Amino acid sequence: MEIDYSNIKVIGFDADDTLWVNETYFRAAEEKFATLMEGYETKNKVDQELFKMEMENLDLYGYGIKGFMLSMIESAIDLSNQEVSTKVLLDILSLGKDMIQHPVELLPGVEQVLQQLSSKYRLIVLTKGDLLDQERKLKKSGLSSYFHHVEVLSDKKEENYQKLLNHLEIQIEEFLMIGNSLKSDVIPLVNIGAKAVHIPFHTTWQHEEVSKEDQTNNHLTLSNITNVLKYLN
Repeated sequence: MEIDYSNIKVIGFDADDTLWVNETYFRAAEEKFATLMEGYETKNKVDQELFKMEMENLDLYGYGIKGFMLSMIESAIDLSNQEVSTKVLLDILSLGKDMIQHPVELLPGVEQVLQQLSSKYRLIVLTKGDLLDQERKLKKSGLSSYFHHVEVLSDKKEENYQKLLNHLEIQIEEFLMIGNSLKSDVIPLVNIGAKAVHIPFHTTWQHEEVSKEDQTNNHLTLSNITNVLKYLN
């Protein structure tokens, strides 16, 4: 299906796993957490219980490393029947702190794309997660100068996008979203009449997975962010 991008004036970019690497570090932390818990449960059970705890805490803590860290601590207490040592809890805290302090690793081609598109379009960042952490990553990325606006949303649902676009006085038909998540960066935008480009990342958080029934074909899927230049330049 041919999609017309000629009327696009504003382009929104997801941050994590679209501009820079993120999910890879969560998976690595989960592996280390499972190792810390191996005296209490199997890795598969630890993974299942941690994800369950994350989902139970999502409304309370929101998205991001700090909520993930708290869910690991709570899971460790539950999995050990409250016998987990102070040392293990400190090790879990260190896992979270290491993630927060990790250098920002830009994905290939990102700065080239932003540099070229910023001369023609108004670029904004639309991400979710912990405000302080996302601000830190954007600053460390060296990409701040390319963006007119940065918004850290509590969630990425249709109403969140609609409210923000209205606030920024952006016409829906003039907006394009680029991101790695069908659930968060594509489907909600298509549903409200905007356009979206899906650039899958090699690792997807279980919570972001979408069933075949919920998927949409009214978007462009690209293997690399540099390919968007063929459609927008």
